[in-house]
Amino acid sequence: MNPTDRPSRFRRPVLLIVGCGDVGLRVAALLRGRWRLLALTSSATRHATLRAAGVVPLAGDLDRPETLARLAGLADAVLHLAPPASSGLDDRRTARLIHALARSPRLQRVVYGSTSGVYGDCRGAKVEETRPLAPATDRARRRVDAEARLRIFGRSAGVAVTALRIPGIYALDRAGGDPRERLARGTPVLAAADDVYTNHIHADDLARACAAALCRGRPQRAVNASDDTELRMGDYFDLVANLHGLARPPRISRAEAEASLSPLQMSFLGESRRLVNRRLKEELRLVLRHPTVVEGLRASPD
Repeated sequence: MNPTDRPSRFRRPVLLIVGCGDVGLRVAALLRGRWRLLALTSSATRHATLRAAGVVPLAGDLDRPETLARLAGLADAVLHLAPPASSGLDDRRTARLIHALARSPRLQRVVYGSTSGVYGDCRGAKVEETRPLAPATDRARRRVDAEARLRIFGRSAGVAVTALRIPGIYALDRAGGDPRERLARGTPVLAAADDVYTNHIHADDLARACAAALCRGRPQRAVNASDDTELRMGDYFDLVANLHGLARPPRISRAEAEASLSPLQMSFLGESRRLVNRRLKEELRLVLRHPTVVEGLRASPD
């Protein structure tokens, strides 16, 4: 019997990963053998890496809608981790992806990697997913737009959409996610009186959250994908320094930071919140392997 003729209960479900970078590859490692894995990529140089991870590369570009027609009908689920473009207030990439997926009768679920920046500055308050969104940057406004587009699509197409609102992703084996790199650059942090709460998730736990959402995410639901850490930014980098025998970062006032740091750097120093992860634990039933950054930084390879 041809494998494609087997009854559906014996077939592996098909997952399309859109934006298969570091986290996408970690998800692939978790699901390999249980799902048939596809990944949309606009770079031919990524094909070998994807194939080595057990992922079939599909040539396509979210900025070129004519390359997306083949996505219709390919997958049972989509993990959308691709970022919006770097300008504008709406996410045209997500709009193009939805247009392609709208012609797919087999699609059942979409998991979208959003950002906790959609909440804006909450002045250190504890934040649940029901809090009204108040994005303070165009970068976060594009994510709000993407969430809204996907929610409307999910309701109209009968597709369960889960938006994971993701804070800072870290891991010592993640390019750009190793906090020691910032310490090595000597980038200052705010003085205690001006400091802000930050939120974190280990890259491995985020991959597990993505996998859990693909199985258990409730329809048209947002989930804070954050660990249990409650630390201000300066205290976090002091902890990194202490654990790894590095110099602590210099502390400066907010006024000094505004005079010396870039607008992008300042955008991360202007928002303070503490994410509540009840839905992550109760609805997705995720048990964090790295409940706080203490465990995560100790467990990560040097």
